[in-house]
Amino acid sequence: MLVLHWTLVTLICVVSLLSVVFSFKSRRSTDVRARGIYGARMNICMGAMLMLISLFMMLAFSGSTVKVIIGTLLFVLGLFNLFAGFRNHSAYTAMKQQ
Repeated sequence: MLVLHWTLVTLICVVSLLSVVFSFKSRRSTDVRARGIYGARMNICMGAMLMLISLFMMLAFSGSTVKVIIGTLLFVLGLFNLFAGFRNHSAYTAMKQQ
């Protein structure tokens, strides 16, 4: 169980760092399509981060009602970000190829 917790913490840190990197690239890019692709990648990383945080919360601590509700909300929000990121990434990639 300890290995799983450290793995989740490491993955959360890596995905958070990637989210920050893509955020900076998105804000500094002058091309609208590249900005959209980097923004979509940032959304994907943020969605994965939220889902990993909720998974960590559910596995690391004893399950009280408040923690389960917050973990579920984080998981649903992460799924939404992941879905929106993949949708936007495919749209901007299609625009970039034209």
